[in-house]
Amino acid sequence: MAYLAIMLTWKAFGLSYNTVYMVAGGITAAIAVFAHFAYPQFEAPNPQLKKFVLRKRYWLYYALQFMAGARRQIFMVFAGFMMVQKFGFDVHEVTALYLVNLVANMIFAPIMGRVVARFGERRALMFEYTGLVGVFLAYGGIYWFGWGVVMAAVLYVLDHFFFALALALKTYFQKIADPQDIAPTAAVAFTINHIAAVGLPASLGYLWLVSPASVFVLAAGMAGISFGLATLIPRHPEPGYETILTRPRAAAPAE
Repeated sequence: MAYLAIMLTWKAFGLSYNTVYMVAGGITAAIAVFAHFAYPQFEAPNPQLKKFVLRKRYWLYYALQFMAGARRQIFMVFAGFMMVQKFGFDVHEVTALYLVNLVANMIFAPIMGRVVARFGERRALMFEYTGLVGVFLAYGGIYWFGWGVVMAAVLYVLDHFFFALALALKTYFQKIADPQDIAPTAAVAFTINHIAAVGLPASLGYLWLVSPASVFVLAAGMAGISFGLATLIPRHPEPGYETILTRPRAAAPAE
């Protein structure tokens, strides 16, 4: 609804960023107040620890989260900026791309869930990272070979499609984590994810001024590192068997 509203009204009514943000923020605050009073508070079945949890055995999950934050920012910041700077997309046109991504995610996310259940987190993530390497290199090709706006828009949607497989990272953690660790470790992972998210846009912004294609080549390298990390995920992860390095492969479930 929000995307449609922006698409239909931004250009027609000559809206400004200030107007959109004020209206959106006001609606969000009103919904938050309503939800606070209208819905009951409840505890989860497994009481969660009320502090940050940083455990050595979750190291692979932390590493994958860090790399995910780095790649996500390149997509969120630089892929969108490319559409604006190189192809002159206006606000309502970028919003239309967001809407296409959203609808595609609604259609394909259940399929991705079945893929993860059928083939396991390791293969799903390896497929995601392989696809992202190709997408980021193709982004670079837009600058090297002068590919047009249609190719850029298709890559933008494909980029988001592969990110739908990131749910495999969540299910991997759910399988290896102690129940009471899920909420505090999610908070730690969110922080780790945003270390890269905060630092990269500023530093890569300088590289963008020199060579936009190099930013996407670097992103492809990050996806490649993520691929290497994903190969360490067992076919059937569980507490005590978080990576294939945890115990001898002969003792692990059939691969």
